[in-house]
Amino acid sequence: MTPKEFFSFCKKNKAEMMDLKFVDLLGTWQHCSYPVDILDDDVFKEGLGFDGSSIRGWQGIHVSDMMAIPDADTAVLDPFFERPTVSVIADIVDPVTREDYTRDPRHVARKGEAYLKKTGIADACYIGPEPEFFIFDEVRYEQNQHTGMYQIDSIEGAWNTARFEEPNLGYKPSFKGGYFPVSPTDTYHDLRGEMVHEMRKIGIAVEAHHHEVATAGQAEIDMKYEKLAKMADHMMWYKYIIKNVAKRYNKTVTFMPKPVFEDNGSGMHTHFSLWKRGRPLFAGKKYAGLTDLALHAIGGILKHAPTILAFAAPTTNSYRRLVPGFEAPVNLCMSARNRSAAVRIPMYSPNPKAKRIEFRCPDPTCNPYFAFTAMLMAAIDGVKNKIDPGAPLDRDIYDMTPEELAETAKTPGSLDEAIAALESDHDFLLEGGVFTPDLVDAWVSWKKEKELDELRLRPHPHEFSLYYDS
Repeated sequence: MTPKEFFSFCKKNKAEMMDLKFVDLLGTWQHCSYPVDILDDDVFKEGLGFDGSSIRGWQGIHVSDMMAIPDADTAVLDPFFERPTVSVIADIVDPVTREDYTRDPRHVARKGEAYLKKTGIADACYIGPEPEFFIFDEVRYEQNQHTGMYQIDSIEGAWNTARFEEPNLGYKPSFKGGYFPVSPTDTYHDLRGEMVHEMRKIGIAVEAHHHEVATAGQAEIDMKYEKLAKMADHMMWYKYIIKNVAKRYNKTVTFMPKPVFEDNGSGMHTHFSLWKRGRPLFAGKKYAGLTDLALHAIGGILKHAPTILAFAAPTTNSYRRLVPGFEAPVNLCMSARNRSAAVRIPMYSPNPKAKRIEFRCPDPTCNPYFAFTAMLMAAIDGVKNKIDPGAPLDRDIYDMTPEELAETAKTPGSLDEAIAALESDHDFLLEGGVFTPDLVDAWVSWKKEKELDELRLRPHPHEFSLYYDS
């Protein structure tokens, strides 16, 4: 869309405001709105100024001025403002040098795609994420010097079969019993359907939606695969739409990986494939119908998985989900069909265009621009260095002895371990200038100082059960 087409689009939709959105370091949208009639074509070149020191993990106050350049190609009619408003996603530049900002996540994703083409390995990376989330009716939490608590509730919660609901009809998915019953047990079909409707209105292709395994309103909506940077944009819209549709009905959504104790967590299984000149590169005659190139890509992802997870499973809560001994994909190996392996090769279709790999460890708290690009950079490293993915794990892990399981490497057991992996193994991310040392340093510093250290200082509620009377 050209600037001229942007203004025509605004006029056609009677939109008097433009809402400018950009993504911060951790993967959260920020926004500011401007009357359309004060804008002209130059705004798509010069941009609009804002305070970069007020954005998490970005500029110091002494170099706070930053510019946001609207990307006219991302213009859509925002579904949630009362008056017609056109939303655009912005790229970030330095106002003095006019160079792209190294900590702008969209810039990193675009550099990743450009580097892939430069290597000659492929010219397109397609990503198909499967984000899961919970729909709750209420959440309360508090943390201060003398209180530490959280409380969640859901009309679908298995714990509410005895609640006074005038009347309580008893249709509550049991723990681990939510995949995937029809109504009336599944009470959220229409709500998920409205989320899908809003996504489709702005051009996101949706493949399916359904209730997920956990009780208490766990859900999944799957988008059709798209090129890496565009899919990261779609992920931002995905979260925005799901949260705001839920709010229409006085519901609340969380993408936290593990908000419910002793039930399944929310992951984001991420399908990944490389193409060149319109031809898929992963369909072949090796293991699970893959090519050597695909196997080497898997090798790179498995080798660098702990580092990838510093971006793709980036919260302390992520490692409440990635726990050995359960269905969580903690085994750093590949397998056709085995969902306990970190990399699964889906076997649903013989069509070469459907041949892809599925990295099962990420979760939807991630910044998608960083997570998807880190996956790509690991795959490129695997292809360039012909990294062997190792033997597949095609057995049921519950039939394996502890000694047998110990032979397979595992995902990090904590965010601490993932960040340590990022510190020691990030050279592959720096290839082609895709990630930069200052970005890696900023990510590590934020996670250590603002999350890990902060959590270490606070008593955990369960510690009172364990130790109060000791």
